[in-house]
Amino acid sequence: MHKPMPDEGRPVDEISAQLEAFKERDPHYKDGRVWSLVYYLDEEHSEFIKDSYHRFACENGLNPGAFKSLKKMETEVISATADILHGTPEVCGVVTSGGTESCLMAVKTYRDMARAERRVRKPEMIMPTTAHVAWFKASEYFGVKIRLVPLKDDFTPDLKKLQKLINRNTVMILGSAPEYPHGTIDPIEAMGEIAQKKNIPLHVDACVGGFILPFMEMNGEAMPRWDYRVPGVTSISADIHKYGYAAKGASTITYRTLDYLRYQMFAYQNWPGGVFASSALLGTRPGGAYAAAWGVTQYFGKSGYRQLARDTLEAVNQLKAGVTAIDGLEVMGSPVGPLFSYRSVDPDLNIYAVGDQMDALGWQVNRNQYPAGLHAMVTAQHLKVVDRYLEDLTTAVAAVRANPELAKQGGAATYGMLAHVPLRGMVKKKVLEMYSEQYRAGGGELDLASGAESGIGGGQGKGLIDRLLERYVDRQSRRAALKRQG
Repeated sequence: MHKPMPDEGRPVDEISAQLEAFKERDPHYKDGRVWSLVYYLDEEHSEFIKDSYHRFACENGLNPGAFKSLKKMETEVISATADILHGTPEVCGVVTSGGTESCLMAVKTYRDMARAERRVRKPEMIMPTTAHVAWFKASEYFGVKIRLVPLKDDFTPDLKKLQKLINRNTVMILGSAPEYPHGTIDPIEAMGEIAQKKNIPLHVDACVGGFILPFMEMNGEAMPRWDYRVPGVTSISADIHKYGYAAKGASTITYRTLDYLRYQMFAYQNWPGGVFASSALLGTRPGGAYAAAWGVTQYFGKSGYRQLARDTLEAVNQLKAGVTAIDGLEVMGSPVGPLFSYRSVDPDLNIYAVGDQMDALGWQVNRNQYPAGLHAMVTAQHLKVVDRYLEDLTTAVAAVRANPELAKQGGAATYGMLAHVPLRGMVKKKVLEMYSEQYRAGGGELDLASGAESGIGGGQGKGLIDRLLERYVDRQSRRAALKRQG
């Protein structure tokens, strides 16, 4: 039900106390137990970015001619980004609200460029199946058809099949550095050769890696080339609010030259409010995000980011070694950088059940599908909890081996069944239905595993899996009946 606005204002101390109380059910990220979503170092750094943000909390980046301070900071942030990405002096770009906006802008840019320069009316983009879901969102928003490149056994895209997907409607090719599900850097140099030969733009999604891979390489880590040193690369997205440790939300999208960036711009000249122009998706752009992004690049500098990269890589290497040492587990592919996934190679060891046990031990662990696995996005903060994580992982594996029935309970049942329920369109429809219910007037909560939803599904008490299976069985029964009648 709706909660009305109070008739009278409340004391600041009372509001602040309630704001803190709202956090009670949130993940305990300050303890290093969250493996995605948050990039936290310590309270000193947190206070610094809060202060930087606060100093420009009221300023608006909507009009770069008004708040020249924000435009100056944006220009310097883009210059710093171009520097670590080995860009030429012609590399240009904008600060965006996050990785999704950066991805959306690339698709919009290359669609419009192909429309204007090649008269493409049915745009398509080519990308590996491991591309971030933001690109699927961009496809839906901007009407650009996706052609997916399957993976080889080593989790890299099959480039022979990529080449066969190129046609006159192809407006861009996408590679990732690294891709999110397994942490593998796509073969950008080989993809760049293909892109150049076909005269097609190649965007590199480095939203995860853009502010850590360069510093790992500076530290001597072997790294394939994936940035502007690859001639075919025409644009790169890189998030500052991930491994740049800025405040949410701050990302960047840069282009090799202004000739590309121009197609990202929007302008309208006949509005009664005046001539309007915008450089990215948002109109109002919070000044605090600019200030915090500029502040962290100045605060850390290359030496500071190199140390963070060093600590992160040490944590990653320890975790990989620890996972590999546990009987029945293996790291997927050959991840390079700060994230990786691991899976069970023992048919009697359900990896989702292991994830449930880790959750019960206080860790927030993400799941993969195709193939089933657990995911870790590692930060410098995690170096202090590596030993405890591996101890608990060993305990979790032992618990699942001792009780195979755990694979049929909770999240293990949900994730395992979701990956194998046929009719994926039906899965999408039901997930959207249940997800949207959280935003019904008054709000609600969603628990996919237990079916104990609050405000979801009319209080029927059935989980997502039960409903999907019921619908599937019903559909199969109807089909069988029609066949008998025919």
